[in-house]
Amino acid sequence: MPERKRVAVLADSDTRWKWGALTARRLVPDHQLTGFLLRGRATPTARQLGEVGVRADRLSEVTCAEFLAEIECERYDVVVLALVGGAVQAVLHGARALWPAPARRPVLVTGYVGVVYEKLADGLLLRHGADLVLANSRHDAERFRAVYEGAGADAAAVTETALPFLGGAPYEPAGSRAHTVVFAVQPSVPDGRADRAYLLERAAGHARLHPEREVLIKLRSRPGEHTTHLEEQPYQRLAERIPGGLPANCRLVYGNMGEVLDGADLLVTVSSTAALESLHRSIPTAILTDLGIREALGNHHFLGSGCLASWDQIDSGLLPEGDPVWLAAQGVPPPAGADGAGPDAYAVARAKAAGLLAAARLPSPAPYYTRTTAPGYLPGILARHHLAPDGTPLPGAARPAAGESRLRRRLRAHLREAARGAYRHGVQRVAPVIRRLGEL
Repeated sequence: MPERKRVAVLADSDTRWKWGALTARRLVPDHQLTGFLLRGRATPTARQLGEVGVRADRLSEVTCAEFLAEIECERYDVVVLALVGGAVQAVLHGARALWPAPARRPVLVTGYVGVVYEKLADGLLLRHGADLVLANSRHDAERFRAVYEGAGADAAAVTETALPFLGGAPYEPAGSRAHTVVFAVQPSVPDGRADRAYLLERAAGHARLHPEREVLIKLRSRPGEHTTHLEEQPYQRLAERIPGGLPANCRLVYGNMGEVLDGADLLVTVSSTAALESLHRSIPTAILTDLGIREALGNHHFLGSGCLASWDQIDSGLLPEGDPVWLAAQGVPPPAGADGAGPDAYAVARAKAAGLLAAARLPSPAPYYTRTTAPGYLPGILARHHLAPDGTPLPGAARPAAGESRLRRRLRAHLREAARGAYRHGVQRVAPVIRRLGEL
């Protein structure tokens, strides 16, 4: 019986952990999964990890340098980097320093968690150097290759797949149960208080207009928790300011998005990746145009989808349906039939990974950014992760400070975030917080 492959996933938020772990499952079906959470602002809490619902055989929190020490000492077959672009670039340069010549090393895989509507060139070039750069659709794969080729970079690593968490039962109309509308909010889209309050009030207004319906405000995190993006104006606090409160048939909910969609009859969002999950299951899906169709909102990505709509149209009974041609280009196939059969979006990626795993040696990682191509950019990225310009850990970076407990490190992180929040919101008298940081 062949030995199970050892896979490591390094993630920096709850959503990226979900993407990384499920991607590992698709790429290497029979594997032993070790999870690592990159220590930082968005390190997920136990509650967030539980909500994602994807478990590892072992899970620990690390710095970039600690992770590099781990993959140098332990034999992993595949490493999935589920990180922001700068962190991916740091690990790739760290791996290049570990294996400067062809060697038996892990296959390095990276990609994007969902809809790619901003920082396309920047994010892609920071991911260049991985053995596989996964694109969630044909549309993305074509864009990714164009960026690499336009920069004179090798595009062979770009591999078309699909979002690994597309699944769930096909949509069935409500029937005798209450018609359920799910408003999937986002931490930073829109980011202004007035715009977020407007969207929340419109959701509450829809509930008042349709008392026979149930309106769920699907939240990403609880106050104090963080996701990939900062949430300056949590919907929980905005809901407290609605005169008279939310109507009885409108409530805030948490939980796994797939489970929430199980009972949805309409998904409403500005530009959340949840829209692709909903469309995959043939659930009516509305991409809001109330605040305009703008790159800053990300809803421009859905041009041609057939799903653009306003709250006024939703109030009037509109149930948008996705355009099949657009969905196919975006890597959103129709749901599998009753026998579970459906297209295997990971077949090519799995074959590529198998070929790399079978090689006796793999070449040293070769990121596009080097001290020659980006001397004013790369060193700063590496320094943020406590790596020298050559990718080696800076002195003292590989391990926590002597005698510093995990609890103490977490306390320091919370105090740093409190200090940032105080400055952000114009709160005075932050000196005690700063002094306390110095004492710790």
